[in-house]
Amino acid sequence: MPRPLRLARPGPDVDKRQLILDAATRVFAERGFFGAQVADVAHRAGIAAGTVYLYFKSKDDLLISLFDRTMQDAIREGRDTLNAVSDPADRLRQIARLHLERLGRDRDLAVVFQVELRQSTKFMARLSATRLRTYLGVIRDTIAEGQAAGVFRANVPPTFAAKMLFGALDEMATNWILSDRKYELRDDAEGVVDVFLHGVAQREGK
Repeated sequence: MPRPLRLARPGPDVDKRQLILDAATRVFAERGFFGAQVADVAHRAGIAAGTVYLYFKSKDDLLISLFDRTMQDAIREGRDTLNAVSDPADRLRQIARLHLERLGRDRDLAVVFQVELRQSTKFMARLSATRLRTYLGVIRDTIAEGQAAGVFRANVPPTFAAKMLFGALDEMATNWILSDRKYELRDDAEGVVDVFLHGVAQREGK
């Protein structure tokens, strides 16, 4: 049986759009996207169901907007942080840490991203063509800059490498959700980047 939804009570100055997206995150994580109703989101946000439609066209639009908001925040935070880091390897470490830290501090958001968004090829195709491409571009540009500086191998396509790194981080987040063990997701970032940069082969002379 689904858990009862906790009712929020918005103040007079609250940003209703953000309130609704926050409520949608909790509801989609608890009940699943396909098992949730817009009325559930409205109840969780403490508003009338009709109010949701003043900001979002449908339940699909809610999920897409939630993805857009989170990716926009991640892209902005990533670019702001990378401005202060010059070493390409350290830049990749920062990207990995921020990626896992963001999901690790909000398990409901991680569930929506790692589970609910993956249940429809329609969503995946649409989202891959939007902000996800921009996010991958941040990683790709960092790798290309490292190649230009002679730090990374020049014969590896940067887009290919960016997708590999993203895929590894993505799997760590999914494993964290499914694991019964309690640990900090961000702690996986260093290991992921270390294997990405140095591989698993034993070096000669070691």
